[in-house]
Amino acid sequence: MLGPTEVRRLAEELGIRPTKKLGQNFVHDPNTVRKIVSAASLTEDDVVLEVGPGLGSLTLALLPAAHQVVAVEIDPPLAHRLPQTVREHDPENAGKLHVVLKDAMKVTQEDLPVQPTAIVANLPYNVAVPVVLHLLHELPSLRKGLVMVQAEVADRMAAKPGSKIYGVPSVKLAWYADARKAGPVGRNVFWPAPNVDSGLVAFQRHEKPLSTVDKAKLFKIVDTAFAQRRKTLRAALKSYLPDVDELLGKAGIDPQVRAEQLSVIDFVRIAEV
Repeated sequence: MLGPTEVRRLAEELGIRPTKKLGQNFVHDPNTVRKIVSAASLTEDDVVLEVGPGLGSLTLALLPAAHQVVAVEIDPPLAHRLPQTVREHDPENAGKLHVVLKDAMKVTQEDLPVQPTAIVANLPYNVAVPVVLHLLHELPSLRKGLVMVQAEVADRMAAKPGSKIYGVPSVKLAWYADARKAGPVGRNVFWPAPNVDSGLVAFQRHEKPLSTVDKAKLFKIVDTAFAQRRKTLRAALKSYLPDVDELLGKAGIDPQVRAEQLSVIDFVRIAEV
């Protein structure tokens, strides 16, 4: 495990100053990474995808618990140093690690040496939701995940219909998986400490797709409905669906409700008709 001293030493060796642009806040608390790995419910057969491994704190905790770990890192110095860090701290499991130098938002199946079954990651706050949605779309082998994100984002990702924080991230993640909050994470476990608290979100992919409806069409309806969330569904969707009353009637949806009251299944019914 990497403690505060090791994290700062490695960063100094590489000449790295954590940047907000890349969302770099390195975990330096061993108890936190153990908590994350435990909450991820990994099996010895799981191939874990870690996005943004940074200096390797979480990577070192994942390797003994998984069959293999694929670490996707956008920062070249960090990507090139990670295998050496693992060999120094856990040579027995070093052969399980695969490092991919790539922007996670551009990763496809072809970029990975093995197909992951789980994602476990401390995600950059500014791209957390897009990264999760992109990977669930691109990697059908992903069955489950546990990600650390900004606390407010965690709330939104796991929110249910009827909540004021329920919105686009909630619905789009629900299209792929069942999500739930899996615990808080304080600020003092990071270097540098962020200005906000963090939270864990766990999700399990649906065994079967919710529908064969076109995902792009569904997501467009969701985006449009929440763009004016204070308006009724009829008013919010009218510009995109001129025959909105007829469509909502066929879908069995009350045109006077607001987007935040609809489940992902309700939005699927609208898209289907």
